[in-house]
Amino acid sequence: MDVDPDDVFRDDDEDPENDFYLQKEATKEFAVYLVDASPKMFSTTTPGEDQKDETHFHIAISCIAQSLKTQIISRSYDEVAICFFNTREKKNLQDLNGVFVFNVAEREHLDRPTARLLKEFDHIEESFMKEIGSQYGIVSGSRENSLYNAIWVAQALLRKGSAKTADKRILLFTNEDDPFGCLTGAAKADMTRTTLQRAKDAQDLGISIELLPLSCSKGVFNVSLFYADLIGLEGDDIAQFMPLADQRLEDMKDQLRKRMFTKRIIKRITFSIANGLSIELNTYALIRPTVPGSITWLDSLTNLPLKIERSFICEDTGALIQGPPERFHPYKNDNIKFSMDELSEIKRISSGQLQLLGFKPLSCLKDYHNLRPSTFVYPSDKEVVGSTRIFIALHRSMMKLKRFAVAFYGSLSHPQLVALVAQDEIINAGGQVEPPGMHMIYLPYSDDIRDTEEFDLDTTGVVPRANDDQIKKAAALMKRIDLKGFSVCQFSNPSLQKHYAVLQALALEEDEIPETIDETLPDEEGLARPGVVRAVEEFKLSVYGDNYDEESDVLGDGKAREAARKRKAVTENDAKESANYDWADLAEKGQLKDLTVEKLKYYLTAHNLPVSGKKEALISRILTHMGK
Repeated sequence: MDVDPDDVFRDDDEDPENDFYLQKEATKEFAVYLVDASPKMFSTTTPGEDQKDETHFHIAISCIAQSLKTQIISRSYDEVAICFFNTREKKNLQDLNGVFVFNVAEREHLDRPTARLLKEFDHIEESFMKEIGSQYGIVSGSRENSLYNAIWVAQALLRKGSAKTADKRILLFTNEDDPFGCLTGAAKADMTRTTLQRAKDAQDLGISIELLPLSCSKGVFNVSLFYADLIGLEGDDIAQFMPLADQRLEDMKDQLRKRMFTKRIIKRITFSIANGLSIELNTYALIRPTVPGSITWLDSLTNLPLKIERSFICEDTGALIQGPPERFHPYKNDNIKFSMDELSEIKRISSGQLQLLGFKPLSCLKDYHNLRPSTFVYPSDKEVVGSTRIFIALHRSMMKLKRFAVAFYGSLSHPQLVALVAQDEIINAGGQVEPPGMHMIYLPYSDDIRDTEEFDLDTTGVVPRANDDQIKKAAALMKRIDLKGFSVCQFSNPSLQKHYAVLQALALEEDEIPETIDETLPDEEGLARPGVVRAVEEFKLSVYGDNYDEESDVLGDGKAREAARKRKAVTENDAKESANYDWADLAEKGQLKDLTVEKLKYYLTAHNLPVSGKKEALISRILTHMGK
């Protein structure tokens, strides 16, 4: 059975004839970044990564800028708006004082982020005081309430779309834990009441308000003074809020360039158990590989996406065929025509349901039966009330008796037997690690199972096997380099990181490509620990013996050995040629550009540096290595 690597993670449910898949509308996210621009945000500072003091306003702007850059990659269809409050100037549709909605030309106030928005927002600090200005919007003796106005403007911006198809959020950045602290008596009580009511009205419309607090001038941000009531925190949630909020700010500043897939329902299926008893299940793909986004063709003049249309032309007359093409099959000197609905019905092998056949011990399910990624199933009471209760009872029985269910899955294109394996919920201090439910494993047909590969026999005709000492040394080595709590989700794809960094530099017209960190490289510091080094040496000694020479080890056939010999000779020759040049003097006088590419490679090869790229790249690599 040949497996298409691009298709291996696609579910059978993603069939083009699947009505549910075609009709499902993807959930979008609408967000309004609400930034406090009071003088306190500019006067309060905190040390940054380079040990230079950063204002809280700068931190908020940096977080939003990084979040917007990541959003273009991970959630390109989401829409955002940026709004400042406690400002001198006002700019909003409601014409409310102290609120300024930042935007660029040819873009709606709530819209998908564009390259122009990112470029101008990155430099907003330079012109903020001149063009927008900062002032306290809540002062004693005045009826102005800039926080109330800001929530009102944000709510109006989020009127777009339905709460059923879009998640709506307000993200509030501030370092003022008591916005009405300057007021007293009835004035303070009245403003507090009206602001909390405005926030409640927004939440009743399906808008969530999230607070991202910054440390205030008097110390730790005290969320209990006002914002606990605004965002609905009670009891233990108040004590746990600040650590989680600080972590979220760090995550926003250090987001990776990666595409994120929302855990959406792939398909709803009916699970027939017995005697007419059926329940409803939702199917999910818990993990999928990320690949670069698909290419979008743009018009060279307007830069708008092109719409592809297909037309059929008659081969005999050359005329444009207006009607849809018809399918036919010749039968007894006549052409029998078929409609698209008839063809779809002919291709339909089964109804797409899941039919329970029986149960077997878990020991009967082997690892090699799992030839493709499984699908996660979870009950739903949306159409069939009581599905969750029946599913839980079945799930508990399977866990208790250590059984898995064998079922027939009648998918539209590839019906087959599947194994339903129950999984219990796993929770740690950070929250849920694994959800409760069942994994639907697609069982192979008999001809899908391959025979084991033959081992290369040694000179005595016996398959080589490790002895007890080698196994012991290997176990000790694995124990030393074992990764605690390892998960594939901990590492980002370096090629994708580089890909999106290049796209960002091109879109924003940046002079340098942002640096990307390859997290898949070996941990040299960890591998250099004495215990690890000792375990590696003992393992090599037990396998290869005392007289093992890595340089003279057999690398394969004669061609491989000859290629290795030539590479070694080239390296030694380049090292000799490199010694004939005073590279420091050439770099100091700017004469590296006068050398040929071949001569520049002498230095790179001698210092085990990459030799790929144009002449400018080679010179830059040499200067970087020399610390120039």
